[in-house]
Amino acid sequence: MKLVFNYLVFPGFLFSAVVGLFSGWFDRKLTARIQWRKGPPWYQNFLDILKLFSKEVIIPTQAKFTFFISPFVGLCAVVIVSTMLGRVLLDPSESFIGDLIVLVYLLVIPAIALILGASSSGNPLAAVGASREMKLILGYELPFILSILTLIIKTGAIKLEAILNHQMVYGSHIASFSGVIAFLVTLLCIQAKLGAVPFDISEAEQEIMAGTLIEYSGPLLALFKLTRAILLYIMPLFLTILFIGKDISFKFLFLKYIGLITLIILLKNTNPRLKIEQAIKFFWGPVSFLACVSVILALRGW
Repeated sequence: MKLVFNYLVFPGFLFSAVVGLFSGWFDRKLTARIQWRKGPPWYQNFLDILKLFSKEVIIPTQAKFTFFISPFVGLCAVVIVSTMLGRVLLDPSESFIGDLIVLVYLLVIPAIALILGASSSGNPLAAVGASREMKLILGYELPFILSILTLIIKTGAIKLEAILNHQMVYGSHIASFSGVIAFLVTLLCIQAKLGAVPFDISEAEQEIMAGTLIEYSGPLLALFKLTRAILLYIMPLFLTILFIGKDISFKFLFLKYIGLITLIILLKNTNPRLKIEQAIKFFWGPVSFLACVSVILALRGW
């Protein structure tokens, strides 16, 4: 019963959805202020989701079974991640050996769900979006895994509890040369995982009219929106645990979370969208190079 509560209510689906939607509102509000606009009220994202759930699902003629199942798969993956992270922050002993690897695996699933759903819709623009998302994954996953490898080398563990304990004893990883480089690499990869500018290439409303999501409507679209909202909540949390986890008391955790999400929003609002070939060159070029440097520095104890 407790396990069901953890996954469905706190710190799982309900809690992470509410915090994610508030984070989305903070994104929209800060973006509006940067652009000298007022921005939406705090409850706007909740109204948008409720409105989508009240709408009809329009089914494309050529849609396949994966078109329906993909939104649920993506949402389930992020809910499991949010539950795992939440339980570790509440009680680090809830961590288990290899949970870091499990999290890295689960964080790929939302993008794969998006690709499967778009590919099975039968829409050529959705297919273009799916192709771009596929290439983007191939681009950012390599440096993302290398930055995680940096932490594994520094701590000698693939367990979140050990990573947190290491930082409590030796200080946050971001305070070291290898740690700060790995942090920057992970931050850029997370920007792509969130589908935020400059890596919103698979949707690109001005080019391919929402791309991967073009055929989705009603509750199915709402599920994808909820997945994106929960990702916006768990990604800064994941960064905090990995790189700035020396003090995870509620006050400092909240301040770190606000700081990281503000950084993500500023990156989003100060960069133009890249072309897919530019994004691939960027991740396989300078970002992967920096990730390799962080691994080498970690091996040397820096």
